[in-house]
Amino acid sequence: MSVGILGSYSSRFGKLENSSIYDLIVEAGRGAIADAGIAAKEIDGIWVGNYSAGAFNNQEHLAAWGVEIDPAMLYKPCMRTEVACGSGSAAVRGARLAIGAGEARFVLVVGVEKMTTLDRDGVTHALAMASYWPEEGSKGMTFPGLFAMWSRAYRDHHGHSDEDMDLWQAMVHAKNRDNATHNELAHMYTKPSSLEFALHVSDKNPVVADPLKLTDCSLVSDGAAAMVLGPVEDVKVLKERVVEISSQTLVTDHMQSGNRELWHNIAGRMAIESAYRKAGMTAQDVDCAEVHDCFTINELLTYEAMGLCPEGEAGRLIQQGGVVQADGRCPVNLSGGLIGKGHPVGATGVSMHVYVTRQLEGRPLGLGAASPEVGLVVNVGGSNVSNFASVLKRVK
Repeated sequence: MSVGILGSYSSRFGKLENSSIYDLIVEAGRGAIADAGIAAKEIDGIWVGNYSAGAFNNQEHLAAWGVEIDPAMLYKPCMRTEVACGSGSAAVRGARLAIGAGEARFVLVVGVEKMTTLDRDGVTHALAMASYWPEEGSKGMTFPGLFAMWSRAYRDHHGHSDEDMDLWQAMVHAKNRDNATHNELAHMYTKPSSLEFALHVSDKNPVVADPLKLTDCSLVSDGAAAMVLGPVEDVKVLKERVVEISSQTLVTDHMQSGNRELWHNIAGRMAIESAYRKAGMTAQDVDCAEVHDCFTINELLTYEAMGLCPEGEAGRLIQQGGVVQADGRCPVNLSGGLIGKGHPVGATGVSMHVYVTRQLEGRPLGLGAASPEVGLVVNVGGSNVSNFASVLKRVK
């Protein structure tokens, strides 16, 4: 059964000192239901994407808070999904499958994370638990350290110079931070950056894990996003412009980094190609994309996994312009991405779907693509371990 998106909502992302994780769930859920234009009693269940409310907020069993969104939610099924940074996309997947199985008609999906309750060391530890703990997290390996390994492996395999890698990764940062200044919901909406700043090590841009600098890293953020999903034919009756999730795939790689080739994301490519195939399309049909730029190297790797360029050519793709920039053929991360919009881990996957949906509906949150009809979401968990790819199409 094809699934359509009836309503969508995103909170502001950032350090939200006046909003608890409970507040964010309620805000996003109510916002999506209001945007859907249906009564809360018509929602048959709630899927909540969340990575680690236990570590960040001392709260497991989080999905049950969904009943507080509206009195009509009481006694409805609520389910939490956890796939590290892909938790939000896992929630979308669970909701889609419930609708397809005939277990539900309209389903509310909420992605949420409240990360700024912890200090830097606490956040680092909480996130490291998404690595392979016996050989990575417990040995002091952090996610900047893991993705620094990807950057070095990519450089060495393709024979790129350090100067080229620094430039290309800085260009990803500058592009996404500039895009974020057009998105009032973004963590970095009022904090522009520049290519020149990202290129150089300084007191304000230190090396975090060689060769990655602070500007190569995504943000520690709070936030939530939500959607109401339903059978696409039912959504068409209720809505003037309709976007469907034409396909969604999940491909899982080895958890241990030592068991993988880190110069390309094989599992990510498999997920994207499978999503293209199921949707009956190719890379040339994608009009815009929200991809997982947890670190700048990962956006470059994703260009190649998407089929926008051959392996080893992602840096030259962004340097030559005309494709992934805001005015390009396939703008990537118009929202600002994880580097500019923010990365509240459990909210990220749902947020990506919300931003692409709004693009295709013609009511973008921030910069808009030029009359897009097809969008792609690429959301990963861990160091490219769990790879989700979704194709969204405007069908009405």
